[in-house]
Amino acid sequence: MRSSSVHPCLRLGPPGSPNLSAGPPAASLVVPRRKSIPVNVGGVVIGGAAPIAVQTMTKTDTRDVKATLRQIHELKESGCEIVRPAVPDREAAEALKEIVKGSPLPVIADIHYDHTLALMAIEAGVHCLRLNPGNIPDRDKVVRVVTAAKERQIPFRIGVNAGSLPEEVHKSMREQHQVNRDDRERTADRMVEVALGHCKILEDLDYGPGFVKVSLKATDVWTNVMANRKFAAARPYPIHLGVTESGPVQAGSIRSAVGLGILLAEGIGDTIRVSLATSDPREEVRVAHEVLKTLAFRNESPTLVACPTCGRLEYDMVPTVKAVESHIAALKVPITVAVMGCVVNGPAEARHADIGVTGGRGKGVIFKRGKLYRTVPQEELLTVLLAEIDAIAAEHAPAPATPLPT
Repeated sequence: MRSSSVHPCLRLGPPGSPNLSAGPPAASLVVPRRKSIPVNVGGVVIGGAAPIAVQTMTKTDTRDVKATLRQIHELKESGCEIVRPAVPDREAAEALKEIVKGSPLPVIADIHYDHTLALMAIEAGVHCLRLNPGNIPDRDKVVRVVTAAKERQIPFRIGVNAGSLPEEVHKSMREQHQVNRDDRERTADRMVEVALGHCKILEDLDYGPGFVKVSLKATDVWTNVMANRKFAAARPYPIHLGVTESGPVQAGSIRSAVGLGILLAEGIGDTIRVSLATSDPREEVRVAHEVLKTLAFRNESPTLVACPTCGRLEYDMVPTVKAVESHIAALKVPITVAVMGCVVNGPAEARHADIGVTGGRGKGVIFKRGKLYRTVPQEELLTVLLAEIDAIAAEHAPAPATPLPT
């Protein structure tokens, strides 16, 4: 007889939550956000009741201040809210002074191995420090950094990666803490153990709640999920979610969406970073916003609904979809556009969008806010549709600020 028990990886919700695997009623599908103690990163609040923030890393050489600032400005335009440059050496740490001054976004210094780089980043005025407990395990060095940060009220992200746990980096620790990475549960436990160890250092220095956020990342999605569930039950610090080294854009976007989506749907996660093998970090920001929009956590950009096409298709729909996708990419309004291909789902989906079209037999039918709007010749459909999208977007645009009386 088959057991009815649920594999621990497949439980919905953090440890101690009800078993929802049988399927909750529709009214309870939206899980409340986990309560966390908020952290202020350069004016962007992480945790508490704040919106889930989108962040990423710059891909430039941090020592190239102009290129790095140019990319940060591009990231802000794409919807990024916090940026993290790598700080691999003293020259990069020195460059942070100009980067912080010129950045339109809060700057987090990404520090590994050398605690003196963290001290230089503090002097440069960064808004937050990311420390990796795996490669800076020495308590005395961490205490020096925390003491300096405390003087300026600079918060920390304790960033644990499955691939750089202390025993992975330091040979002297391997015998005591060797973990088989194929053992997901034990790997997740060890990740949490390492994170809590660094949390304890900050807590002992009276610099915990309000100044600490934590990330626990693995390439393996289930290890990632289990580690974050376990930490979420252990401490009320905000959690930065990400699937590390997730891969090239297409595969990495899918892996990230699954890994982040499971946890976000359980109410876990206060800021997210999508990690993709791409030279353009705007790709990461785009995917992050799409994940949050799909789960209805944020909705600040257009949604494009398009049918997958089949043998019923009566016009060349794919070029229309691509043209619409390109056109709406720069819009920052929460509208829904539907491009449909046949009579099966087309009219219904188009009617439920702000603006939608379906076509065939030489004609294009346009629906606007649920009502049949007009029918146009097929060759005019795209031009008319784009014009209507712009008109609806203009209606959603914020009103210009009223000038102060002189």
